Amino acid sequence: MIPREIVQPLLGWFYENRRDLPWRKEPSAYHVWLSEIMLQQTRVEAVKGYYHRFLEALPEIEDLAACPETRLLKLWEGLGYYNRVRNMQKAARVVVEHYGGALPPDYEKLLGLPGIGSYTAGAVASIAFGISRPAVDGNVLRVIARITENEEDILRQSVKTKTERELAEIMPKDTPGDFNQSLMELGALICIPNGMAKCGECPLAELCLARKHDRVMELPKKAEKKQRRLEKRTVLLIQDGEDFAIRKREKKGLLAGMYEFPNLEGYKSQEEVLEYVRGLSCQPVRIQPLSQAKHIFSHVKWEMEGYRVLIEPREKRNADGLLFVNKRETKGKYPIPAAFAAYRKYLEEDI
Repeated sequence: MIPREIVQPLLGWFYENRRDLPWRKEPSAYHVWLSEIMLQQTRVEAVKGYYHRFLEALPEIEDLAACPETRLLKLWEGLGYYNRVRNMQKAARVVVEHYGGALPPDYEKLLGLPGIGSYTAGAVASIAFGISRPAVDGNVLRVIARITENEEDILRQSVKTKTERELAEIMPKDTPGDFNQSLMELGALICIPNGMAKCGECPLAELCLARKHDRVMELPKKAEKKQRRLEKRTVLLIQDGEDFAIRKREKKGLLAGMYEFPNLEGYKSQEEVLEYVRGLSCQPVRIQPLSQAKHIFSHVKWEMEGYRVLIEPREKRNADGLLFVNKRETKGKYPIPAAFAAYRKYLEEDI
C-alpha cells in the first residue's frame, strides 16, 4: 500500500521547487489538455516552443476543431506521433458539438473523448477542475514502485490500475491537481528515469523502501520491449529549378497523411534511382549522393541513404503522384515529418 504519510512532505517540496512552466501559469482545461498531449513522448524543454506557437494559432477549442488538417499537422511538425494531434481535433469537434466548446468538468466524460486515457483525464480533471482523480504516468509509476518496493512490471495495466486505486485513497481532496503534479515533478527532477536518483534531495527519502534496502536502481521492473523492426530506405530529393518533389503518404499507417520526399524501400544504386526517376516522367540531369541518416519510431527504425537528383523542367508540374513545391513552402505550408529532417537541410544548398 502507498503510505498516506507521503502527501504533506511531497506537497511542501512541490510548492518550493516546482518548475515555472507556461501551462501552469493559466491552467485552463484546454491548456492542461494540450500540454499533457504534447508532453507524451516529448521532453518538457522541447514542448515549450510548440505550446506557445500552437496556442497563438489556435487559442480556443473551436479553432482546433475547425483547423484544416494540413495546417494542424504543420503546427505539430517536429513533435512526432501525429495521431496525438489528430485525436485532439476529433475530441475538439465532439466538445464543440456536445459540450458547447468547453471540456466537460467530469472525469468519465473526459475519458470518453478520442485520444484521452485515464492519465490525461485525471490530469485535466484534477488540475483544471479540482476533481479528485489520480493521473498516473511513467514518472508516477516509477516513484510509487520505489517508495513501496514493488517488483511488479509497471508496464502491466493491472499495476497501473492498482496504483490509481491506491492513490485515489490518499489524495488530498482540496489540492488533487497539486498532488498529481507533485508526483510527476518528483519523477521528472529527483526520482529520475535514467541515471542515479537524487535520493539526498528527495522529500520522501525516509519513507522510501527501495532506498532503505539499497534497491533504488533495481526498480521499477519492466518487461523487455520488443525489438524495433529495421527498415532500410532510399530518400530522393528530386529538384526542378527552385522546386522540389514531395508526395502525400497514405491516410493510414505510419506518418499517415503527411507529406514526404519520394523514397524507396531498401538501398538503391545510382542506376536504380535514375531508372525510378525516369519512370516518374522526369529526365535526370545530375545525381548527387547524400549522407546517411536514421530515424527511430516507437516500433520501427529507419536507416536511410539519399540522393539529390536535378531534372530537366517538367511540362506537367504535378503528376505521377508528385507535387512540386518551392523549397520555402515546405517550411510554412506542407508538413514534412522529422524523419526526413536530415535531408531537408539540402534544400538550402546548391547542387
